[in-house]
Amino acid sequence: MSSTTQTSTIGAIGAPSRRNTELALLAFAVVIPLFAYMNVGLALTGEVPTGMLGYGMGLGLLAAVGHIVVRKFAAYADPLLLPLATLLNGLGLVIIWRLDQSERLQQLAKDQYGSFSPSAPNQLMYSAIGIALFVGVLLLMKDHRVLQRYTYISMVSSLVLLLLPLVPGLGMNVFGAKIWISVGGFSIQPGEFAKIVIAVFFAGYLMVKRDALALASRRFMGLYLPRGRDLGPIIVVWAMSILILVFETDLGTSLLFFGMFVVMLYVATERTSWIIFGLLMSAVGAVGVASFEPHVQSRVQAWLDPMREYMLSRQGVPGHSEQAMQALWSFGSGGVLGAGLGQGHSDLIKFAANSDFVLATFGEEIGLAGVMAILLIYGLITERGLRTALAARDPFGKLLAAGLSGAFAIQVFVVAGGVMGLIPLTGMTMPFLAYGGSSVIANWALVGILMRISDTARRPAPSPAASPDAEMTQIVRPE
Repeated sequence: MSSTTQTSTIGAIGAPSRRNTELALLAFAVVIPLFAYMNVGLALTGEVPTGMLGYGMGLGLLAAVGHIVVRKFAAYADPLLLPLATLLNGLGLVIIWRLDQSERLQQLAKDQYGSFSPSAPNQLMYSAIGIALFVGVLLLMKDHRVLQRYTYISMVSSLVLLLLPLVPGLGMNVFGAKIWISVGGFSIQPGEFAKIVIAVFFAGYLMVKRDALALASRRFMGLYLPRGRDLGPIIVVWAMSILILVFETDLGTSLLFFGMFVVMLYVATERTSWIIFGLLMSAVGAVGVASFEPHVQSRVQAWLDPMREYMLSRQGVPGHSEQAMQALWSFGSGGVLGAGLGQGHSDLIKFAANSDFVLATFGEEIGLAGVMAILLIYGLITERGLRTALAARDPFGKLLAAGLSGAFAIQVFVVAGGVMGLIPLTGMTMPFLAYGGSSVIANWALVGILMRISDTARRPAPSPAASPDAEMTQIVRPE
């Protein structure tokens, strides 16, 4: 396809049409959580909640700010990403507020910490910070290709972020996992931001090395095997993910980190052998660590026999938890259509009901149909990210969009699979839905980068003579 034909195809849908579509979808993305908020209030007290107007105005203002900035500074960006993320963020706020009203959880917090503090106001503040970062990405990053200049700086930065929880006095050990740091009284999960920074490094590195990595020295059982010296990068990343698992006992970040690299390797080289090697190495590493790491062993035992874990926890045996079994009961109680918003009993999950296990609350109150709808929304965000990767005109943008979309999808799979009993629990949080500042802020930044790549990909290409980025375009010209 000629470059002229490709340009006209990419820019076939004009900017005003895209933004008007986005505005209409944003209206639904605000109204749906607003009605859900009212539904919860009616179910709990029989009255419309007094904070409904403030909640609607807050969510609507955040959505409006995001839309105005996108309309002005990223007019050709994908019209679905912002409404989909807003809808998930709004529904998450509703469920977090719903759990705040639980007398059981309020009393539990008072027994453990001496007082109860509602989480919904904090989550709304984190959402505002996330939207601010989203806006900052679009305002400050005029072209995503500038990130290519910071390939190796990104590598160093990601390593620093991943190692921060191991620094004495800074890192925090929360229920056996060392994935948090404490700064100024706030808890931060650096791994949420590291996934974005490491994606920048992978994209820059693989863009340069992809031809060498795609070479095969021999064929074995239908698979093209890479050359021995080209196995170095994947072995290094594999070793790093294993070290994270060993020293931080963070199964989720380890899986996300390594899985994202394998996905980007496959996109860069189109070699199925990398996928096979990646799966084998991840399996070997996980089994090896589980053979001697107690925290990972306990996660595996809770996955294999959640009822036994529940009974041991109820008997007061230390080192066991009942949340895995309670989450499965929540899903079972919800059935196909759910008990109704505000009418479930997932607040019986004593720890992390609004963060790690928030999907169980959705499963009980909106049922299988509602959970499938939520997973479909996540699938749409991933699909739009991959569509952006296909539309990108430069290899760096293709790899970065594919890597961020892959990381997002892997995180959703790891969290949903753990809560539903498909894989062991990992301690990660559901993007946008779960309570937690690090998660919601980092994922809004991720969406901002995807929208910048999307805008660059679909914007009509200027003539080389008039382009201020002509030099950069020559460096990373499309192939």
